Amino acid sequence: MTTDVTSTASTASTSSTEDYIALAERWGADDYVPLPVVLSHGEGAWVTDLNGRRYLDFLAGYSALNFGHRHPDIVAAAKAQLDRLTLTSRMFHHDQFALFCRELAELTGTERVLPSNSGGEAVDSAVKIARKWAYRVKGVPDGAAEIVVAGSNFHGRTTTIVSFSTDATVHDGFGPYTPGFRVVPYGDIDALREAVGPNTAAVLLEPIQAEAGVVVPPKGYFAEVRRLCDDTGTLLVADEVQSGLARTGATLALDHEGVRADLYTLGKALSGGLMPVSAVAGRADVIGVLKPGEHGSTFGGNPLACAVGRAAVRLLATGEFQERSRELGAYLHARLDELDSVAEVRGRGLWANVRIAEGRPKGRAVSEALLERGLLCKVADENLRVSPPLVITRDELDSGIDAIADVLG
Repeated sequence: MTTDVTSTASTASTSSTEDYIALAERWGADDYVPLPVVLSHGEGAWVTDLNGRRYLDFLAGYSALNFGHRHPDIVAAAKAQLDRLTLTSRMFHHDQFALFCRELAELTGTERVLPSNSGGEAVDSAVKIARKWAYRVKGVPDGAAEIVVAGSNFHGRTTTIVSFSTDATVHDGFGPYTPGFRVVPYGDIDALREAVGPNTAAVLLEPIQAEAGVVVPPKGYFAEVRRLCDDTGTLLVADEVQSGLARTGATLALDHEGVRADLYTLGKALSGGLMPVSAVAGRADVIGVLKPGEHGSTFGGNPLACAVGRAAVRLLATGEFQERSRELGAYLHARLDELDSVAEVRGRGLWANVRIAEGRPKGRAVSEALLERGLLCKVADENLRVSPPLVITRDELDSGIDAIADVLG
């Protein structure tokens, strides 16, 4: 794909970039430290800055842009819906809601869908559902339900979610914290067995830990988790906000393990890279514990979001993006493994954590050097995150990997 940047390139200048960054620093909260580039256009795997320079996107909005920037099918669905109806509140039916729920359930092999907006909201909703199920179905005493989670998790940034984060940056300074969570090491089935008890409502896990560095679980781990949940009458909740919807080469990352969860949290790619769309999908008898008035969201399941989500589901239903991620992911991992500057590559599909070898450049300086070479990529300490849009071509992958090899030496 190509990008027409004539209108921006003819009027923008370096000073305007500096002005935009200065405005952001003056008026915006300091929740991120962005790289010094101001993007104005995007198409496919490419974005363009105010000065008309193009960059290859190797981050894809943490999987929110699985279909690339401004995929024509997603944009067309949004434009069509914008001309019809955008918001009703859930006090009324609209003609996109039921179809979105049915199509997402069919894609994921689930039975009921609860739409929401952000990934964090979906996880919060799953926590509420699991607790309600524990009280109404499992017979856990009111207020005593526990949820077991893994250390180094990332499930979002709400107050409840950061309460069980082991990352000091997102956890510290936001107390008092929500009780009712037990933390065990990721991938340690023995520790999980010890933590699950009669008051355990659910085990909440990422099939692949995202922010911990694309950590793939030990072989057979999730089969044991599923067996433990079945034996103890405990729900398995899989957070697929980042790992789901073709990123790993399967519709759901848990599919690689041959295991089914009771609830899935979905988001990011469900948005088509256009607007916030998320959902909890799972068993009808579990989601069904919610009764009218017990949960809700003004914008959750709105007509525009449902139309966009349906377009994303249609793209996934063909299997094309899952196949692209499998095939190009194998190529990506093989090429990265060949680099002398790389100590380790882990992940699945078009998703890789690259540990930089000792004695090579590390940290933000690597991100800035890659930016100078026209590649957008996240580097934290000694790890480089690679998660390009699934529309990327092999030639584009090669150019991005070549830039990484050049910078790391």
